[in-house]
Order: sequence, then C-alpha cells, then structure tokens
Amino acid sequence: AGPPSPSSGPRSTPAPGSRPPSGGRCSPRPSPATASRPGRAPRPGLLGCPKPSPASSSPAVLACSSFVLPSITVVTWNVGTAMPPNDVTSLLHLNTGETNDADMIAIGLQEVNSKINKRLKDALFTDQWSELFMDVLSPFHFILVSTVRMQGVILLVFAKYYHLPFLQDIQTDCTRTGLGGYWGNKGGVSVRLSIFGHMVCFLNCHLPAHLEKAEQRKEDFATILHMQQFEGHAASGILDHDLVFWFGDLNFRIESLDIRFVKYAIDSNILSQLWEKDQLNIAKSTWPVLSGFQEGPLNFPPTFKFDVGTNKYDSSAKKRKPAWTDRILWKIKSPGVGLGAGGRRPSRGVLSVSQLCYCSHMEYTVSDHKPVAAIFAVQFASKADKPPVEIYVADEWSRPEQAVVRYKMAAGFHRSSWDWIGLYRVGFRHPKDYVSYVWARGDDGERSVSGLQVIFSEEALPKGKGEYILGYYSNTSSSIAGVTEPFQISLPRSEEGSSPTDSSGSSSEEEDDSTLVLLAPKSRSPSPGKMKRHRSRSPSLAKFQGLILRPSSRDRGTSRSPSPQSRHGLPGDVPTIHLPQEELGRRGAKAKEPGRAADSQEGSSFYQTVQEQGVHWCLSADNPLARADPRNLGLLPALRLEMIDQAMGRRRESVDQGYPGWRMSPTSPPGCSSSPKEGSSP
Repeated sequence: AGPPSPSSGPRSTPAPGSRPPSGGRCSPRPSPATASRPGRAPRPGLLGCPKPSPASSSPAVLACSSFVLPSITVVTWNVGTAMPPNDVTSLLHLNTGETNDADMIAIGLQEVNSKINKRLKDALFTDQWSELFMDVLSPFHFILVSTVRMQGVILLVFAKYYHLPFLQDIQTDCTRTGLGGYWGNKGGVSVRLSIFGHMVCFLNCHLPAHLEKAEQRKEDFATILHMQQFEGHAASGILDHDLVFWFGDLNFRIESLDIRFVKYAIDSNILSQLWEKDQLNIAKSTWPVLSGFQEGPLNFPPTFKFDVGTNKYDSSAKKRKPAWTDRILWKIKSPGVGLGAGGRRPSRGVLSVSQLCYCSHMEYTVSDHKPVAAIFAVQFASKADKPPVEIYVADEWSRPEQAVVRYKMAAGFHRSSWDWIGLYRVGFRHPKDYVSYVWARGDDGERSVSGLQVIFSEEALPKGKGEYILGYYSNTSSSIAGVTEPFQISLPRSEEGSSPTDSSGSSSEEEDDSTLVLLAPKSRSPSPGKMKRHRSRSPSLAKFQGLILRPSSRDRGTSRSPSPQSRHGLPGDVPTIHLPQEELGRRGAKAKEPGRAADSQEGSSFYQTVQEQGVHWCLSADNPLARADPRNLGLLPALRLEMIDQAMGRRRESVDQGYPGWRMSPTSPPGCSSSPKEGSSP
C-alpha cells in the first residue's frame, strides 16, 4: 500500500486559538480532584469567528476582524541565589481550569546563582531554574520559544505548541548597567517577537537597590531603553513595539513612612495608605521615561524583604523596610507613534490589554523576595491568519511507508537550505528537542499534488506507540514555522536479541553496565558515574563492555602527577596494546613521507603486543592490525586498553616485581619472548 492521499484525513497545521477571558481576579488553586490535568491539547477556536464548515478544504483558514489571545502570564522572581523549589505549578497558574489556561508565559528571574563554578556548569548544561520550568510546563504543551541570560538575570518565554508558527521575528538583547555598564549583575534582558503580526517585547530588569537610589534607577532604565536595538524596521527600539511588558526586581521603595507604620498597614490590610508613598507610583506621574506605562492595583503585601524560609519580614539587624520591589507593568504604543514608510503602521490594527490578575505568592520561601505573577488578556484588531508553512500528514503511521510529509510554503516565506522538519513527541520542551528530523526540500524538491514532500526513513522512526507532532523549523527565523496536530505512530518494536550487532535492540540496562572513559594526563574530568548519559554527543565511539581508555605508561611517564600509580604498570594479566617509543618519534616524518615509511627497513620493526591469559602474541608490521594507529581513530595518543574489573583489582606490590612473558621494555626485540600455552586462544 502506498502513502495516504491528502483526502484521507490528513493532520494539518492547527488554526490559532483563543478562549474568552474569565474573571478579573486570581482563582484559588483547585483541589486535586478538580484541577485540570495535562493531556492532549484540544484544537482551539477563535473568539467571535465562525467555525469552519465541515465541507471546507483542509487546512481551514479562518478570517476574523477581532482576535483575543486570552491569557499571557508574566512572572517575576528574585530568587536570591537559591536552589529551585520542587514545584512551581501554583506560581504559573497551571491548575486553574481550562477556561483560564495560559497561551503564553514569560518568566523573569533575578539573582540566579552566577558564581564562576555555576556559570561554567550552566554554560555546558541548562541551568537548574530553566530545567525546572521546562519540566513543569512541557506536560501542559508549553514550548520554550526563547531565552536570554545576563549573569544572574534570566528571561524565559514559553507558548503553546500550536501558537509557534505565529510567533516570528524572535530576537533577544541585554544591557549591563552594574559598575558603570561593565558588570551584568544589574541591567535588563529582553525577548521581542511578532505575535500574530503584532510586535511585542518582554523586558526583565534588575535595577539598583536602596531607598536613596531612585534617580539611579531612572537613569539605568533610560539607558536600557536607549541601548537595546533590534534588527528590522517594524520595531527597532523597545518602545517601538506595539506592546511592552516591563517587569523584574525594579527595587522601588516606600518613602517617608516609618517601618512601624508600614508593618501596621500591612497587618491591618490598609495597603492603599502605602501606595501614594511608593516611589514607582510617584515616578509614573513625574518621569517622562515612564509615560504610558500602566500597572494594576497593589492589592498584595510588599514582596521584600523576608527572612528566608519564612513569611516574616526582615528581623535582622538591618531591619529593611518592606517594599513592593517586584513589579509588572505594560505599555501600549500610542496611535501614530513609530509610523513606518508612507505614514503607515508596521503592525496591523490597534490592540487593548486587560489585566485579569496581579498577585504575589507567599507560599514560596526559598528567597527573601516573594514571586509576583500577572495574567493579561490581549485583544488584537487583526491577526496573521495563515502560518508560514502548512504541513499535511496522515492520522496514523502504522507502517514505515506511511511516513510521508507534505507541506506548502506561504508566499513570501524566506526558506533556507538549512531548514528541517522535526518529529517531536507530544510534550517536547523546545524546538531542538526532536526525536528525528529530515532536511526540508526547496523548490527543486520532490513535488506532489499538495506541494512539496519528504519521507522519513524507517531507521529514523520511533518504535512502539505514541503521539507525535511534526514541526517545520526555519533556520532564518530560528523558530518553528509550521506544526501539525498530534497524530499516532504505531510501529512494531524490533525483537530483542535478533542480532548481536543490532544496537537498536540494546536496553538501557545494558548501557548502564558499560563504561567509557577518555582521560588525558592530569585530566580534571568528572567521574563517568556522575556524568549524564543523555548529554553525550559522541555517537561515533563504539560501546565496549567494561572498557577503559587511558594514556599508555610511556605518556604517563611525562606526567607531573604525584600519584605513584602513574609510574607503575598494572598487573601483567591486563590486555595491553603498546607502540614502541621509536615508532612514536617517527610519526611526523611518516606523515610527511608516507611512501618512504612503507619501504623503510626500520619501519618494519613496528609491532604490537597483545597479551591475554598468559599468552604473548606478536603481530608483524605486515599485519593490518599492527599498522593501525589509534590516533587515526580520533582517540587520544598512545592509548592503553584495560578491563575495569582488572584495572581496579590487583595492583603490583613492588615496582621491581617482574612478570615473565608479560612485560616488554622499549628495547625488547620484536620476537616473542614466550610461546603460547596449549589449548589457549588469543
């Protein structure tokens, strides 16, 4: 049977979705029995738009004059170099029911541990806070759209997978303001993107602390707005965007009032008496740089400063006055501001923002700050109604020949020869978290009735049953330009033990039993037992059961390691492969004159000694195994191969103790020093 035709029920790119906003206050966290659980994401509908007719062709293209993205959640938290908590579900408002489920989430963190050892580790692996949020959000179908970090300031932007094709022109920027602009402990990081054709910017800032530094905070914010510039004509500066979310540890304090009155107002729940003395509220009406920024009412207690691990305000000797340092504001570009060529707006239509929730979360005590969250409903006057790439795929792949993907590119889409189509498991975390991929063909690719098509090979397909999503990754925009709805893959698993050389049938338990170590002299690499296997990027190295690769004793002889084991060989019953010293010295000459090396009488003295079970086996230079150079395999120079159980077992009692028939000095003749035992095998 051939691949299914597009009329046999293909899964196409889902239409952008929205749901009407519900309520203007934060809903309490529901009980486990009523909480919504992550599952297969429903195909969303458009608010105020007609549903597609059943007779309409797939994919359905909906046109609508008014479009609401019902929920954008913004979170800010100064984590005070603390480790992440076990659960952040309530902070992200994930269990508030389907009608209040977010479409996008922006998370701004400040004071993430950025000591040198942590930054080196985070440079190699994802930091723990980002890992936590991806782990929590991926079961709810949120994908990491973009992230940016400047020392301890991090910004993460997530979106539901079916919105990804409509999030384009993604760029990031950062501005250091600490120590006169040379240090990144203070400053701002931003992610800007086009959301359904409208330019939106998320700006996470950490401004100078202390009550008397209000003017410094003003200057730093103005510097951030001036320094951050983006490519393109739609919105080159932060304030050129249609919508700006500004949040972070802004460090504004409460002026004039005594700490005892501030605490009395908090305990008596008369927070309105503190609002007029809040520095940010004063600045919004006096600083031109803050003109147009809006904020919801501060109906939650000040979020700074607490004793870590408690909900008690600072009881130390400093006794800092409580303050609303952690804030979330937004600004809508005024009509006529930032007009493009010909006096026309770069983005289509005017938008409006409604704040549904603005609250702190007292249940988190790992930091001296409390996190703050806000939920917004954004109404656009118009929207981008078609994704850049539409993908067609069958409802189920039950045979390898059904793995055919057809796709169409919109007019004006800038494709690249590095574009690819990824196969993702439902619940993937970011665009590079694919199971397999194929390169997308261009205009010269294979065409079908429904457009271009590519085919996944049988080896690239996952075995077993599961739900998957296809996504077209655009290298030009560094984003996913088209996705499908979830579809089934049901392929039989390969039978275990069908072939001893078939690596696909090996289990994870078998992988855990094998160890592969590549350590150079004086290496500071961590123990292989502490290394994560899924971090490995070395598929070319074969798996050898219980094998260690270490430098040979000759290389270790030049090491400066004080360890006595570096000068002593291991017991003679360890299989070894040695290269003579004179052979190593001729490597440069052999590389320059390969012809002479082959004809050289001296070159024929090259040999290898293989020892096993007390047998001394000699390989002449004519043997291909003898001529093999481990360095040509991309390994370390002059390797010593040892079995783990033997290498970790007996050690030589004395450096002078000999093992006849097992040792070989650099001056030993190429002839065998002992004969094989009867009945033994190499």
